[in-house]
Amino acid sequence: MRRPTVVGNWKMNASFAQTTELLAGLSEGWSGVHKAEVAVCPPYPYLAKTAELLEQSNIVFGSQDVSQHESGAYTGQVSADMLLDLGCKYAIVGHSERREYQGESSELVAEKFEAAINKGLTPILCVGETQAERESELTFDVVGQQLRAVIDRCGLEGVAKGVVAYEPVWAIGTGLSATPEMAQDVHAYIREVLGPEGEQTAILYGGSVKPDTAAALFAQQDIDGALVGGASLKVEDFLAICRAAD
Repeated sequence: MRRPTVVGNWKMNASFAQTTELLAGLSEGWSGVHKAEVAVCPPYPYLAKTAELLEQSNIVFGSQDVSQHESGAYTGQVSADMLLDLGCKYAIVGHSERREYQGESSELVAEKFEAAINKGLTPILCVGETQAERESELTFDVVGQQLRAVIDRCGLEGVAKGVVAYEPVWAIGTGLSATPEMAQDVHAYIREVLGPEGEQTAILYGGSVKPDTAAALFAQQDIDGALVGGASLKVEDFLAICRAAD
């Protein structure tokens, strides 16, 4: 049985004070026993404070990236071991913003995925198509290529040690969102590509997930939760999405 999972990606947002306030609100609002797992991925400088504030809560946390290298002269990069030292469970890899702005190839993303699973850190692999690619009916081709780069490097069993997040690029930060049926089609395709291991792999949807769209998305057979951007910076909105997954 795949556990419902909701992950908040805070990107480069929230001050130290805002982060503290957010974590306090989420910890209080998500107390008790829940079916769904909730995680947050704050900016790197706030990871230590996040670890401290979530120590007594049932919310876990992760990073927004991880280096493909174990150690060495790689200024500005952070290794899987370092993240684990802080208590991270997750690391996002291959987010469309890193693919676009940092020029990360699918092969580099696969290296990062492998570096994470080799250390016991759970990578959240982001895949998704642009608006132009969807309009050209290339969604499955693009998503398939991004997935197979990781499969080729880590094998299907390796991919199953992580989480996959389908994030249509055209729906990130735009207010647009794939319909539940559109998202389900791609999630079902991802599970098919992953073969038998796909039945055990959590596949999340990301792309302007809101409290009023979450329940319909989570009702789909192959959508196991969400990778949430903007709404995760608002305590009540994020908790509403988490409750829908629960």
